[in-house]
Amino acid sequence: MSSLESPNSNRSLERVAAILDAVNHSSASASEIARRTGLSVSTTHRLALSMTEYGFLRRAENGDFRLGSRFVQSALEKVALPVLTALRDATAESAQLWIRRGDDRICVLSSDSHQELRASLPPGSRLALPAGSSGHLLAHAPEALEQMEAHGWVESSGRRTPGLGSVSAPVNLRGQVIAAVCLAMPLARVTTSPGQDFGKAVADAALRISQDLEQAAP
Repeated sequence: MSSLESPNSNRSLERVAAILDAVNHSSASASEIARRTGLSVSTTHRLALSMTEYGFLRRAENGDFRLGSRFVQSALEKVALPVLTALRDATAESAQLWIRRGDDRICVLSSDSHQELRASLPPGSRLALPAGSSGHLLAHAPEALEQMEAHGWVESSGRRTPGLGSVSAPVNLRGQVIAAVCLAMPLARVTTSPGQDFGKAVADAALRISQDLEQAAP
Protein backbone atom coordinates (compact mmCIF):
# COMPACT_ATOMS: atom_id res chain seq x y z
CA MET A 1 0.00 0.00 0.00
CA SER A 2 1.43 3.41 -0.98
CA SER A 3 1.65 6.28 1.47
CA LEU A 4 -1.08 8.11 -0.44
CA GLU A 5 -3.39 5.14 0.04
CA SER A 6 -2.74 4.78 3.77
CA PRO A 7 -5.51 5.55 6.25
CA ASN A 8 -3.45 8.38 7.75
CA SER A 9 -3.06 10.03 4.35
CA ASN A 10 -6.77 9.66 3.67
CA ARG A 11 -7.55 11.26 7.02
CA SER A 12 -5.22 14.18 6.25
CA LEU A 13 -6.85 14.71 2.86
CA GLU A 14 -10.29 14.63 4.47
CA ARG A 15 -9.19 17.27 6.97
CA VAL A 16 -7.73 19.49 4.23
CA ALA A 17 -10.93 19.15 2.20
CA ALA A 18 -13.03 19.99 5.26
CA ILE A 19 -11.01 23.15 5.90
CA LEU A 20 -11.34 24.22 2.27
CA ASP A 21 -15.10 23.67 2.44
CA ALA A 22 -15.25 25.70 5.65
CA VAL A 23 -13.75 28.81 4.02
CA ASN A 24 -15.27 28.35 0.57
CA HIS A 25 -17.78 31.18 0.96
CA SER A 26 -16.29 33.32 3.72
CA SER A 27 -13.06 33.79 5.63
CA ALA A 28 -12.81 32.44 9.16
CA SER A 29 -10.48 32.27 12.13
CA ALA A 30 -8.85 28.99 13.11
CA SER A 31 -11.30 28.59 15.99
CA GLU A 32 -14.27 29.21 13.69
CA ILE A 33 -12.93 26.72 11.12
CA ALA A 34 -12.53 24.21 13.96
CA ARG A 35 -16.16 24.79 14.94
CA ARG A 36 -17.34 24.34 11.34
CA THR A 37 -15.30 21.18 10.75
CA GLY A 38 -15.32 19.53 14.15
CA LEU A 39 -11.51 19.44 14.25
CA SER A 40 -9.56 20.58 17.28
CA VAL A 41 -8.30 24.17 17.22
CA SER A 42 -4.66 23.04 17.41
CA THR A 43 -5.06 20.65 14.46
CA THR A 44 -6.93 23.27 12.46
CA HIS A 45 -4.30 25.93 13.12
CA ARG A 46 -1.42 23.62 12.20
CA LEU A 47 -3.04 22.45 8.96
CA ALA A 48 -4.19 25.95 8.00
CA LEU A 49 -0.66 27.33 8.35
CA SER A 50 0.72 24.51 6.18
CA MET A 51 -2.02 25.09 3.61
CA THR A 52 -1.17 28.80 3.57
CA GLU A 53 2.48 28.04 2.82
CA TYR A 54 1.49 26.09 -0.29
CA GLY A 55 -1.14 28.49 -1.56
CA PHE A 56 -4.30 26.59 -0.62
CA LEU A 57 -5.19 29.28 1.91
CA ARG A 58 -4.15 32.85 2.49
CA ARG A 59 -4.22 34.71 5.80
CA ALA A 60 -5.59 38.20 6.37
CA GLU A 61 -4.04 40.75 8.71
CA ASN A 62 -6.65 39.92 11.35
CA GLY A 63 -5.58 36.26 11.29
CA ASP A 64 -8.58 34.90 9.37
CA PHE A 65 -8.05 32.30 6.65
CA ARG A 66 -9.64 32.20 3.19
CA LEU A 67 -9.08 30.41 -0.11
CA GLY A 68 -5.55 30.93 -1.39
CA SER A 69 -3.82 31.80 -4.62
CA ARG A 70 -4.20 28.31 -6.11
CA PHE A 71 -7.93 28.98 -6.33
CA VAL A 72 -7.60 32.42 -7.89
CA GLN A 73 -4.73 31.51 -10.23
CA SER A 74 -6.91 31.11 -13.34
CA ALA A 75 -8.46 34.52 -12.68
CA LEU A 76 -5.00 35.92 -11.96
CA GLU A 77 -3.60 34.64 -15.24
CA LYS A 78 -6.62 35.88 -17.19
CA VAL A 79 -6.35 39.46 -15.95
CA ALA A 80 -2.53 39.52 -15.88
CA LEU A 81 -1.75 38.41 -19.43
CA PRO A 82 -2.92 41.54 -21.28
CA VAL A 83 -1.26 43.75 -18.67
CA LEU A 84 2.05 41.89 -19.01
CA THR A 85 1.82 42.10 -22.79
CA ALA A 86 1.22 45.85 -22.61
CA LEU A 87 4.15 46.23 -20.20
CA ARG A 88 6.39 44.25 -22.56
CA ASP A 89 5.33 46.40 -25.50
CA ALA A 90 5.82 49.67 -23.61
CA THR A 91 9.30 48.78 -22.32
CA ALA A 92 10.54 46.32 -24.98
CA GLU A 93 11.71 44.06 -22.13
CA SER A 94 10.46 40.69 -20.82
CA ALA A 95 7.53 40.82 -18.40
CA GLN A 96 6.79 37.90 -16.06
CA LEU A 97 4.37 36.94 -13.29
CA TRP A 98 5.72 34.95 -10.34
CA ILE A 99 4.01 33.26 -7.39
CA ARG A 100 5.46 31.72 -4.24
CA ARG A 101 5.34 27.98 -3.54
CA GLY A 102 7.03 27.07 -0.27
CA ASP A 103 10.68 28.10 -0.51
CA ASP A 104 10.55 28.59 -4.29
CA ARG A 105 8.96 30.95 -6.77
CA ILE A 106 7.27 29.78 -9.95
CA CYS A 107 6.82 31.70 -13.20
CA VAL A 108 3.17 31.38 -14.22
CA LEU A 109 3.17 33.82 -17.15
CA SER A 110 5.83 35.34 -19.37
CA SER A 111 5.65 37.87 -22.18
CA ASP A 112 9.10 37.83 -23.73
CA SER A 113 10.91 40.76 -25.28
CA HIS A 114 11.11 40.69 -29.07
CA GLN A 115 14.73 41.82 -28.97
CA GLU A 116 17.43 39.32 -29.88
CA LEU A 117 19.25 39.86 -26.58
CA ARG A 118 16.65 39.36 -23.85
CA ALA A 119 16.09 37.94 -20.38
CA SER A 120 13.69 35.04 -20.73
CA LEU A 121 12.34 32.25 -18.53
CA PRO A 122 9.42 30.06 -19.65
CA PRO A 123 6.25 29.56 -17.59
CA GLY A 124 6.75 26.75 -15.11
CA SER A 125 10.32 27.80 -14.27
CA ARG A 126 11.05 27.36 -10.56
CA LEU A 127 13.74 29.30 -8.70
CA ALA A 128 14.74 29.20 -5.05
CA LEU A 129 13.89 32.19 -2.87
CA PRO A 130 15.08 34.86 -2.41
CA ALA A 131 17.13 35.18 -5.60
CA GLY A 132 16.17 38.05 -7.92
CA SER A 133 13.91 41.05 -7.36
CA SER A 134 10.67 39.05 -7.33
CA GLY A 135 12.31 36.43 -5.11
CA HIS A 136 13.25 39.09 -2.57
CA LEU A 137 9.74 40.55 -2.77
CA LEU A 138 7.89 37.24 -2.37
CA ALA A 139 10.22 36.19 0.47
CA HIS A 140 9.55 39.48 2.29
CA ALA A 141 13.30 40.03 2.60
CA PRO A 142 14.23 43.07 4.74
CA GLU A 143 15.95 44.78 1.80
CA ALA A 144 12.84 44.28 -0.32
CA LEU A 145 10.62 45.80 2.36
CA GLU A 146 12.90 48.84 2.51
CA GLN A 147 12.79 49.30 -1.26
CA MET A 148 9.03 48.85 -1.33
CA GLU A 149 8.57 51.49 1.35
CA ALA A 150 10.87 53.91 -0.43
CA HIS A 151 9.88 53.32 -4.06
CA GLY A 152 6.99 50.87 -4.45
CA TRP A 153 9.22 48.39 -6.28
CA VAL A 154 12.20 46.07 -5.72
CA GLU A 155 15.20 45.93 -8.05
CA SER A 156 18.10 43.58 -8.64
CA SER A 157 21.21 44.14 -10.75
CA GLY A 158 23.23 41.09 -11.70
CA ARG A 159 22.83 39.29 -8.37
CA ARG A 160 21.08 36.16 -9.65
CA THR A 161 22.55 36.16 -13.18
CA PRO A 162 25.52 38.34 -14.10
CA GLY A 163 24.61 40.82 -16.83
CA LEU A 164 20.86 40.70 -16.14
CA GLY A 165 18.71 42.98 -14.03
CA SER A 166 15.08 43.12 -12.97
CA VAL A 167 12.51 45.16 -11.11
CA SER A 168 9.39 43.75 -9.46
CA ALA A 169 6.22 44.99 -7.78
CA PRO A 170 3.56 43.12 -5.79
CA VAL A 171 0.13 41.97 -6.88
CA ASN A 172 -2.21 42.25 -3.90
CA LEU A 173 -5.55 40.63 -3.20
CA ARG A 174 -7.51 41.67 -0.12
CA GLY A 175 -4.40 42.96 1.59
CA GLN A 176 -2.19 39.96 0.78
CA VAL A 177 0.72 39.74 -1.67
CA ILE A 178 -0.17 36.81 -3.93
CA ALA A 179 2.19 37.38 -6.88
CA ALA A 180 4.91 39.61 -8.28
CA VAL A 181 5.16 41.33 -11.65
CA CYS A 182 8.76 41.24 -12.82
CA LEU A 183 10.41 43.07 -15.71
CA ALA A 184 13.76 41.51 -16.64
CA MET A 185 16.36 42.94 -18.97
CA PRO A 186 20.05 42.86 -19.97
CA LEU A 187 21.92 45.44 -17.92
CA ALA A 188 23.51 46.69 -21.15
CA ARG A 189 20.18 48.40 -21.93
CA VAL A 190 19.75 49.95 -18.47
CA THR A 191 20.46 53.67 -18.26
CA THR A 192 20.40 54.32 -14.49
CA SER A 193 19.11 51.19 -12.73
CA PRO A 194 16.30 48.69 -13.40
CA GLY A 195 14.12 50.39 -10.81
CA GLN A 196 14.83 53.97 -11.85
CA ASP A 197 14.33 53.12 -15.52
CA PHE A 198 11.27 50.88 -15.29
CA GLY A 199 10.00 50.78 -11.69
CA LYS A 200 6.99 53.05 -12.18
CA ALA A 201 5.78 51.11 -15.21
CA VAL A 202 6.09 47.81 -13.31
CA ALA A 203 4.35 49.18 -10.20
CA ASP A 204 1.52 50.56 -12.36
CA ALA A 205 1.12 47.18 -14.08
CA ALA A 206 1.01 45.34 -10.74
CA LEU A 207 -1.59 47.78 -9.42
CA ARG A 208 -3.73 47.31 -12.53
CA ILE A 209 -3.63 43.52 -12.10
CA SER A 210 -4.51 43.88 -8.41
CA GLN A 211 -7.50 46.09 -9.21
CA ASP A 212 -8.78 43.83 -12.00
CA LEU A 213 -8.27 40.75 -9.84
CA GLU A 214 -10.33 42.21 -6.98
CA GLN A 215 -13.26 42.33 -9.39
CA ALA A 216 -12.66 38.91 -10.96
CA ALA A 217 -11.56 36.74 -8.02
CA PRO A 218 -14.06 34.55 -6.12
